[in-house]
Amino acid sequence: MARIAPLSGFPEWLPEGRAVESHILRTVAQVFELHGFVGIETRAVEPLEQLLSKGETSKEVYLLRRLQDDGPEQQVAGDKTLGLHFDLTVPFARYVLENAGHLAFPFKRYQIQKVWRGERPQDGRFREFTQADIDVVGSEELPFHFEVELPLVIAEAFAALQEIGLPPVRISVNNRKVAQGFYEGLGLADVEGVLRTIDKLDKIGPDAVAEALQRDNGANEEQARACLALASITGTDASVAERVLALGVRTPRLEEGLDELVRLVETAAARAPGVVVADLKIARGLDYYTGSVYETTLVGHEQLGSICSGGRYDSLASDGSHTYPGVGLSIGVSRLVSRLLAAGLSSPTRAIPTAVLVAVADEAHRGASDGIAAALRARDIPADVAPSAAKFGKQIRHADRRAIPFVWFPGVDGAADQVKDIRSGDQVDADAATWAPPAQDRWPVILPQTS
Repeated sequence: MARIAPLSGFPEWLPEGRAVESHILRTVAQVFELHGFVGIETRAVEPLEQLLSKGETSKEVYLLRRLQDDGPEQQVAGDKTLGLHFDLTVPFARYVLENAGHLAFPFKRYQIQKVWRGERPQDGRFREFTQADIDVVGSEELPFHFEVELPLVIAEAFAALQEIGLPPVRISVNNRKVAQGFYEGLGLADVEGVLRTIDKLDKIGPDAVAEALQRDNGANEEQARACLALASITGTDASVAERVLALGVRTPRLEEGLDELVRLVETAAARAPGVVVADLKIARGLDYYTGSVYETTLVGHEQLGSICSGGRYDSLASDGSHTYPGVGLSIGVSRLVSRLLAAGLSSPTRAIPTAVLVAVADEAHRGASDGIAAALRARDIPADVAPSAAKFGKQIRHADRRAIPFVWFPGVDGAADQVKDIRSGDQVDADAATWAPPAQDRWPVILPQTS
């Protein structure tokens, strides 16, 4: 038999890793719901033309094709080429358009699903991965304060995950109106192209970006230097606007964007000090962003890239007569899990949920053991029954290998049941109707790991 090898870019976690991932998913969902977001799920496939409406992504989409071709007579009229969704924003825009008559606006949703992207696998980048998104969508208009609210919700979710060893995060923010207004004021015509080039700063560096701006985007040397000067500005207060205006460019769009950017960072500084920072090199290369844009990195693990990104979009969801502007952010859950596991930052107290293994004296009494386990489960105590009526020592070793903390011994001939803490060796009489493990042992707990 040929040796089975893993597929690059398609992560499969061991039980310990899955426990970490499940904790992250539960935590972020709870934070989202605390802020009024409702969970939805969309289909895994979309028409290719819908997926490509987001911009330059055609090489990333996995297309669907049936292995068994039943012939043209089996084709449904109007069938279109379908692709697996590579993010959750484009499917959500379609969902809003199809269901607008049933939704109350502004509509706040969260969505946790797998997505597929045909890119080269590397550290933290996968071809199949889980995202957790939040978006707020309005009908015809969406107040700016949602652009402030969403990164603060994300900051709260990441703060909750620090309890399991997640490093602090930095949410870098910009406003597309600032960049667009500045480039227009410089006289650059290819504004979208300049944004995409600036978005490559961290990947290729300022010299290569300056060269690309002149080669590909019609900038002269002076304009390229001005674009890089804008991209170098960071801060957490109104001084950001002062430094931008000191570059000598003023347009109405630029000033509107600066006002919004300052409002965002100053509000964030009061509610989540040190987390949100204005960084004017953040461009987000996708064409549909129109206002605030966000990228989030783990402090001390910046080489991993952004683990949460998004922005404001005004026309992604539009049917020609109605427009549903929105703002959203997407957490790369699989990227987070990969870093937590690879760096040894988090681990569960045990890999399986079982707190109690009920021993089996002999197969004739397995029913009694099953009844004890059922009584414990009815009281929210995760319990399992030993797979065989081996010697008790072997059943204890079975529990120990799985980090199950307690073994339950059913009483025989009228004797009381007993439960043993196999870590300490303590063994006491117990009743399945009243006994409970310590709170910290009832369910697995994800703990931060220190070096």
